[in-house]
Amino acid sequence: MLKTMRMGDWFQITVPLEWNGKTVADIFRQVWEAPKKLTHSFRMEGKVLVNGDPANWNIPLTQGSKVQFKLFEEEKLQITPIYINIDILYEDDHFLVLNKPPFMNTHPNDPKADLNTLVNAVQYYLQSNGEIRNIRQVHRLDRDTSGAILFAKHALAGAILDNMLEKREIKRTYIALVHGVVKQSSGTIKEPIGRDRHHATKRRVSPTGQDALTHYTVLKVDKDKQQSNVKCWLDTGRTHQIRVHLSHLGHPLVGDTLYGGKPIIKRQALHAAKIEFIHPFTRDKIVCHAQFLDQPVIFKDIDIYSI
Repeated sequence: MLKTMRMGDWFQITVPLEWNGKTVADIFRQVWEAPKKLTHSFRMEGKVLVNGDPANWNIPLTQGSKVQFKLFEEEKLQITPIYINIDILYEDDHFLVLNKPPFMNTHPNDPKADLNTLVNAVQYYLQSNGEIRNIRQVHRLDRDTSGAILFAKHALAGAILDNMLEKREIKRTYIALVHGVVKQSSGTIKEPIGRDRHHATKRRVSPTGQDALTHYTVLKVDKDKQQSNVKCWLDTGRTHQIRVHLSHLGHPLVGDTLYGGKPIIKRQALHAAKIEFIHPFTRDKIVCHAQFLDQPVIFKDIDIYSI
C-alpha cells in the first residue's frame, strides 16, 4: 500500500522503498507503462513536482520524498451529460465501478443521437460533483449484459487500466445461465473467435479468428428445467466471447437467441458478478461484487460473494 494524498488538482505519492533510486521517467515508463505521448505531455507541461519543485525526470528519487502529479484538471467535455440513476460499487479520485443494468448501452454509438447510455449517465454524475473531466470507459458490456463495469476518471488512470486489461491484470468473473446440464464440472474452452460472414454483429468459432480462452465452473444444475448456472472468467476479451464459447460447447445462454438460446427470458442470461484488480496508485486490492438486478429473478440461489 502506498501513502498518497490529494491536493486540489494534484495527487501526491510518498516515494516507497521499491521506488528508491528510480527516476520519474522510470515511474511512467516501467511502473505504469504509460503511453509515450501522455508521458511527454506530463513532462513538457510541468505536471510533475518533487517536494514541491519542478521534477528533474532523470534524477533518482529517494524513499520518503513527495512526488506530485497533476491529474485532476478540467477538460472540455466530449460526452453529453444525461441524468440517469447509477449504482456505484466503488469510487475514488481515479476510478468508478458501476453495476450496469440490463437493456442499456455502455456507450453511445452516435454521440449526438444516442444519449441514454451508461457513459452519458456517468458523465452527468461527475459533472454534478464538480468533476469537469471526460469519463473513460475501460471495457464494455453488451447492452443486455448486467453487472460490474470499470471507468477511469482521468487520462493517466485510463491508460494504465487499458494496459492492465491487455495484460490480464483485471479479473472479471461472470455468471451465466445456460441450457442443458453441463456434465464437466469445470473446464477451459480454447477456441478462436472471428466474425460471422453471414451476420453483421454475430461472432463464431473460426480457425482464422483471434485466440480466445474461457474458463468455467458449474455452480448449480437444475435437472428439471435442464439448465445450469456457470461461473466464467476470461483470459481474453473477444466480442461475445462467453456467449460464443458456451454455445459452441452445446450450452447456449438462456435468452440468447443470436447463439441458439430459447427466448424464455427477455435477455441473454449473463451477469458480470465480480471485478478485481490492484489499484495502480495505492497498491490496494480492489474487489467489487455486483448484485443481480433482474425482476423477476434470473439467477436463483446464487451467492455472488462466494464466487
